[in-house]
Formats: sequence, structure tokens, C-alpha cells
Amino acid sequence: RRSSDLLVHLIELNTGQKDLYETVRATMNKRVREAIAARGIEQSQIVFLDALLKLRQICCHPQLLKSVAAQKVTESAKLDYLTDELLPALIEEGRRILLFSTFTSMLALIEEHLEKEKIPYLKLTGQTKDRATLVKQFQQGETPVFLISLKAGGTGLNLTAADTVIHYDPWWNPAVQAQATDRAYRIGQKKPVMSYHLFAAGSVEERILGLQRSKRHV
Repeated sequence: RRSSDLLVHLIELNTGQKDLYETVRATMNKRVREAIAARGIEQSQIVFLDALLKLRQICCHPQLLKSVAAQKVTESAKLDYLTDELLPALIEEGRRILLFSTFTSMLALIEEHLEKEKIPYLKLTGQTKDRATLVKQFQQGETPVFLISLKAGGTGLNLTAADTVIHYDPWWNPAVQAQATDRAYRIGQKKPVMSYHLFAAGSVEERILGLQRSKRHV
């Protein structure tokens, strides 16, 4: 049986991030409207998905977006919250943390911070060859943080040594996120598991939160 607490954190984007978000949102909104007018909704899916991807990337960290304007914005409110507040508090409590992101490039930025702070961690992405060894290391060892890409963490992992799950960014389908969170709830889990979900306030991520909630009630 599950024993868990779900904690949603809405984080205000900082000024540079917010300005970039609004600029890209306005540009992409215009591009999507033009595509729909020219080709119809069915044929405009790629433009629409590209717009969503760009906005989601800015919410995570502007550096994920490979435009000149985005590369000038070097800070992310969400990464600051994670690295300055959430992780230090959890590690101090002795918690074992699974940290998921849909973007491997975001995991790389988090990894840079962990290395700088000399926080031991493990990392699992679609590129990882020997998953079993990493899982065994986490289950047996003292490593406090396990970075996992959402796609790589969907199936076949049993990580009951974890007592905390952080979803750095949301995914449209709450079932995919729930499946990832379930890595910590396999048979043999004796501890209550805390699940933190980070959302950028006033953004497409907050819209995703609304969609997730409505899907859960369907």
C-alpha cells in the first residue's frame, strides 16, 4: 500500500526568465495562429508542439533553449529553488531522493550543481547502458540523489531505498509521472514517500497542472 504525501510547489519565474517566456509565447502564438490559418489545425500539430516545447524549456531553465536571447538568461527560478532550498533541506534530513526531469539537458545542469557542491549522485538516462548496477548502487549505498530522465525511469526499476521523489517538470500525462513515482513504491517499501512536484507559476506548466488534476477526476 502506498503511504505518501504529494506536495505541489508553484514557483514564480524571475524577471529575465519571465520576459523571455512572454516574448517567446507571443512569437509562438502568432506562428501557431498563422499555421492554423494557412494549413488548418490538423496540419499545424508540429508548430503547436514546438511552441509548447520551447515554453516548457524556458520554465525549466532558459539555457535549454538554443536561441541567442535565451542563452543570455543564465538563471532559473526553479533551479534556484531546487538547489538553494529544497535539496539542501532534504539532504540534511537524510532523505534518499529520486529526481525526475523530462529533459536530459536539465539533468545535466542539475548535475553541474551537485558536482560543485560535492553532493554524491547517480544518473540514469536513455543512454545508460548498465541500469542494474546503478539501481543496485542506489539501493545498497548512501548516495542521496538519483537523477533519472522520465523516459528511462518509466519501467522496470525498483528503488525502494528512496523516500522522496521530485518531479522537476510536469508531463501532460499524469499516468507517466505516477509510473515514475511508483519506482519508490515497489514491494518492500517500508517508509512513507514524499512526492514534490515543481511548477512555474503563471506558465504553461500551471496549465498542465490543471489538466493533470482534471484527468485524475475523470
